[in-house]
Amino acid sequence: MDTVDATMEQLRAQCLSRGATGIQGLASFFRRLDRDGNRRLDAGELRRGLAELGLALAEAEAEGVCRRWDRDGSGTLDLEEFLRALRPPMSQAREAVIAAAFAKLDRSGDGVVTVDDLRGVYSGRGHPKVRSGEWTEEEVLRRFLDNFDSSEKDGQVTLAEFQDYYSGVSASVDTDEEFVAMVTSAWRL
Repeated sequence: MDTVDATMEQLRAQCLSRGATGIQGLASFFRRLDRDGNRRLDAGELRRGLAELGLALAEAEAEGVCRRWDRDGSGTLDLEEFLRALRPPMSQAREAVIAAAFAKLDRSGDGVVTVDDLRGVYSGRGHPKVRSGEWTEEEVLRRFLDNFDSSEKDGQVTLAEFQDYYSGVSASVDTDEEFVAMVTSAWRL
């Protein structure tokens, strides 16, 4: 295990020791570290934050962490990238139930869930804002879909985005049995 992986494991263990709010608490903490307000952390901001948590890193190590977790190639970490890296890996049972839920939503089978796919599975007609005339059924379905979409709300949810969403949920559910039962019930699998 290299230094970056060891750092991630230490930080993940610290998050989980704080309970279900650990990762969310870290998100709040790292927002405070974003001194310039650009919603990104550079290696210096990251290093100072980890030091406050008791994880001292050399400058080169902090830069290594940033490079490893920087998915968009910006040279900095946005909070989504950082929190995604911290989430514990999911078991095969959890991944399988997430894939089954996604497959149920992806009526067209093209690997992308859209509002059209949702229409085949859910109706928004009973939503209070549709009934009051404030929203259309299309708006309800789009807002529902946006819950699973990445930060770029494009109206299309991929399996990776769906898994990402459930990765955050998974981090706060202790056992595979509880997680599988919850997802199975929620999606009526």
